[in-house]
Amino acid sequence: MRRITATLLALLLATSAGFAQSGPITLASTTSTENSGLLGDILPRFTEDTGIAVRVVAVGTGAALNLGRQGDADVLLVHSRPDEDAFVAGGYGAFRRDVMFNDFVIVGPPDDPAAIRGMTEAPAALARIAAHGADFVSRGDDSGTHKAERRLWGLSGVDPSAASGRWYKETGSGMGATLNTASGLGAYTLTDRGTWLSFRNRGGLEVLLEGDPPLFNPYGALLVNPARHRHIRAREAEALIDWLTGPRGQAAIAAFQVNGQQLFFPNADVRRNHRD
Repeated sequence: MRRITATLLALLLATSAGFAQSGPITLASTTSTENSGLLGDILPRFTEDTGIAVRVVAVGTGAALNLGRQGDADVLLVHSRPDEDAFVAGGYGAFRRDVMFNDFVIVGPPDDPAAIRGMTEAPAALARIAAHGADFVSRGDDSGTHKAERRLWGLSGVDPSAASGRWYKETGSGMGATLNTASGLGAYTLTDRGTWLSFRNRGGLEVLLEGDPPLFNPYGALLVNPARHRHIRAREAEALIDWLTGPRGQAAIAAFQVNGQQLFFPNADVRRNHRD
């Protein structure tokens, strides 16, 4: 029994060493997973378990998907399900796996000039903000949050583009910078809850609407297709996806907190065969 155990241990160490000698893999992910501190907390555990180092490129979901299309990332962790499915259907991704979720919230100034406090439907709240011409700050950066915001505007029946530069202000920046702008202007904005809970420069901003089903925010991991880009580190990238969606990664995601609050909720099916 000791001989078998020693042999298995030697094989594991050799595998980890082989991964480590190849250098880090590139994970293109969202600013929300990076700015919240999640990736900084869980990825060192993955590296400790496997010997695989990970380099994070934190950009909006649209930019992350573009990096994948160009073969400039090995694996993606993003949050725009329609675009993720299109990425795989287009042959750019080998597969997608559910990893976790949180939700979006609409935040705004305490005096709430559009009177959305107490409303339960996000599209109706956006329509009321537009009707009042109240300042709304958009990321405007093709991120997952921006895509979700635009879907909500579509449901509201309002196209805010005509008001760009007036009450509808686009930062072209990440969530932190957009929240800073909204805080400075006393404006409304849409933010993922993870970034909101870890954001310190709130000024007077408050959560004014939450809990509407369209605000659900799932994250998926995608393996960039090595058949399209032969240099993709598919074996190591798939090991990261397996870890994120397996018991160790899911427990690490669930345990991550900021100020005693859980930011992300694991939702992978750890029983499934992740290579199917």
